[in-house]
Amino acid sequence: MSGATPGGAAGAPALSVVVCTYTDARLAVLTSALAAVQEQLTERDELVVVVDHHDELLARLAAALPGARVLASTGPRGLSGARNTGVAAAAGDVVVFLDDDAVPRPGWLEALRTEFTADAVTVVGGGVVPDWEGGRSPRWFPEEFGWIVGCDYRGMPGDGQPMRNPIGANMAVRAAAFGAVEGFDTSAGRVGALPVGCEETDFCIRLRQAEPATVVVRRAGAVVDHLVPATRQRVGYLVRRCWHEGRSKGFLAARVGAADGLSAERGYVVRTVGSGVLRHLAAAGRGDAAGPVRAALLAAGTAVTAAGYVAARSRAPEPVPSPRPRLRGARG
Repeated sequence: MSGATPGGAAGAPALSVVVCTYTDARLAVLTSALAAVQEQLTERDELVVVVDHHDELLARLAAALPGARVLASTGPRGLSGARNTGVAAAAGDVVVFLDDDAVPRPGWLEALRTEFTADAVTVVGGGVVPDWEGGRSPRWFPEEFGWIVGCDYRGMPGDGQPMRNPIGANMAVRAAAFGAVEGFDTSAGRVGALPVGCEETDFCIRLRQAEPATVVVRRAGAVVDHLVPATRQRVGYLVRRCWHEGRSKGFLAARVGAADGLSAERGYVVRTVGSGVLRHLAAAGRGDAAGPVRAALLAAGTAVTAAGYVAARSRAPEPVPSPRPRLRGARG
């Protein structure tokens, strides 16, 4: 592959980096992301770019990336369908997923690769640092809500610790895992700009239910910078994202059970939100006038998320398996 570095350590897994994209509005940051990936590939690795139902963008990227495999999504419109297309095409021992608006830092790919030299590790979540358009986060934004913009957040597991599921912008999955659960549920996750999610949560829960020995760990040193555009730096977006997150969790709980679907959220609300509200209120005493605003938004956003969850659970249909492409190594 063009730009690939030689070899890699003997016995180290080969990696397939899958980047899914759906709009030419992100072309500038996508170009930077793909260049950063190509600089870190070894001869045994590959870059797979999946274009989600956008023929013009598909042709443009295919012409611009002769060293990569550029594919049209064969699944339903949305991130889950595109990821499944990438998994089905991937040849590596590990499939690495990178968002099209996240740029890897140097050493990112090797940090992920190193984790998979341990046979027990199944899924790894890397560090996702917000790259705020404008240079810094709004003063009113509580860092406990980093997940709202798809980034690391205060209260998440520390480096090397186990976690229920990674942030989808930067995660890696051992390819053999897709033989236990056939990919991402296309009834879950983001479609275009609609701020829904939980496809990674759903995948990891189903994987652990199918294979109880599954190990999911966080590797904070495998870092990407995730663009947060000005359109996501508004209170209205925060509220809307909280509502859709609650709804997503409600439908997730209907599919996989509330015990698994909310296993991380209970502790987050009790420990992270509770202490965060107090911490932001205390900041006002140190001259931070935005502290009470952050406290109020943290409490209000949590309440909106809970309301979305309740609304979804009251209307959630019985789980119906969604069609998924047959993935490499799938059983049956």
